[in-house]
Amino acid sequence: MSATANIAAWIKAQQPRSATTKAKTKTESIFYHNLEEELDARRADHSLVTLRMRRDEVDFSSNDFLSLSSTGLLRMAFFDELARHPNFEIGSTGSRLLDGNNTYIETIERELAEFHGAETALIVNTGYDGNGAIYSTIPRPGDVVVYDELVHASVHDGMKDCLALKRLSFRNNDVDSFYDTLLEVRDTQPQIRNGERSVIISVESVYSMDGNICPLREFVAAAKEIFPGGNAIFIIDEAHSTGVIGPRGAGLVNALGLEKEIAIRLHTFGKAMGSTGAVILGNETVRTMLINHARPIIYTTAPSFPMLAGMRAAYNLLRSGMTQHAQERVPHLVRHFFTHMTSKPIWTKARDMGVLSIPLSEDWESRELLTQFVPVWTRQKYNYFLVFHLHLAGFCAFPIDPPVVPKGTSRVRLVFHASNTEAEVEGLAECIATWAEEMVDIEESGKGVRIPAAARLAYSMLGTEEVKSGGVAAHGEKRDLVVGNGKPGVGQAVTVGNGDGVKFH
Repeated sequence: MSATANIAAWIKAQQPRSATTKAKTKTESIFYHNLEEELDARRADHSLVTLRMRRDEVDFSSNDFLSLSSTGLLRMAFFDELARHPNFEIGSTGSRLLDGNNTYIETIERELAEFHGAETALIVNTGYDGNGAIYSTIPRPGDVVVYDELVHASVHDGMKDCLALKRLSFRNNDVDSFYDTLLEVRDTQPQIRNGERSVIISVESVYSMDGNICPLREFVAAAKEIFPGGNAIFIIDEAHSTGVIGPRGAGLVNALGLEKEIAIRLHTFGKAMGSTGAVILGNETVRTMLINHARPIIYTTAPSFPMLAGMRAAYNLLRSGMTQHAQERVPHLVRHFFTHMTSKPIWTKARDMGVLSIPLSEDWESRELLTQFVPVWTRQKYNYFLVFHLHLAGFCAFPIDPPVVPKGTSRVRLVFHASNTEAEVEGLAECIATWAEEMVDIEESGKGVRIPAAARLAYSMLGTEEVKSGGVAAHGEKRDLVVGNGKPGVGQAVTVGNGDGVKFH
């Protein structure tokens, strides 16, 4: 599907639909009408998710960080692994607790534990299943879970079923907020203060929507100070650091030498590793607890041989050093982007006006670690204008909206890959700068007669249909699309009419 076709399909999908079923009285129609009403709530904010495909656009979106999938390197390693086991059976034939266990999966688990410096490993079907298993099983009655406010949705879903006494959040990567939250737990929970129960701390190594890295060493030091008895337990989700950070891509914990300080680690293989599945690392007690009590492990089919072979093939590449260059290239390209983006003449002006900002570009030269994620912030709803501009220029990146990120923090997320070229990165920076120049010109003109060219083209794809809040008016009357909410510090409201004008309120 071409970029223009993707955009046209997305715009069409934002059209309200519940009104078209309102007059129908059949039971099944009421059923679908109620569902469409819920979907219309998302259409009103232009946040209805649609499935899309990338074809010829330059990839600044996918999770193939090391380009193991796109370059075919993993495919060849996978074929080699299959050739070593020519008589493999495709299906696992049962759950892990019944017929799904075998020598092959246990061998891979031992290899993964050794690679990451852990006592044991337990393979699960997905990272989502892994977090669900951990948080629904590990916290005991009387424990308290303290979690970073930006932990993944799978952690929240797992915590819904956990037995912990309380769940408390702290500000993302904020050491002071973390310290204060631990003090609150110590001062209000006598069983934890006395060492009879545990405080379980949930963090991620890399937060993919912000691109920032957990200050894990500082967190560990704070936890030891407040709970010297050792009953502050860390669980870390290393989904976005696997393959990218640390020695041979072993993750943040290994990079910092904190293997003995972290009780449980989750590594996933559907991102940089180009495969699927995940592994939970911990000691024998943790592993046994999960096998006996974690519903996502007990009541599901064990990983199949092809899935396991994909995992092993990816780790064979890490162990051999064949991914080292790719691992080093990703932060190089991010630095290259920051260099070119911040040197653009429009950069300072657009940033100061609030049209465009890239928080991670601040003091980037002094950062020891740079991740593959670079969120680009715009005025709220301008992120769609930027995405239209990028797609029509041949760059693939997508808007990120609530509920994936907190309300009022929509953005465009750029993801850099080892296979991206310097020329592609320079072209991306130039494309964003061109869009920023156009938006600054529109805001400074004050004439209320233009919308950016890419958005004008995108909306024209609906032909004579008018759009309101991303959708066609109920009876064909001319309506406008309102973008932004006009709140101070958030951005002006923009009314997009029939493609000929824009009005700032």
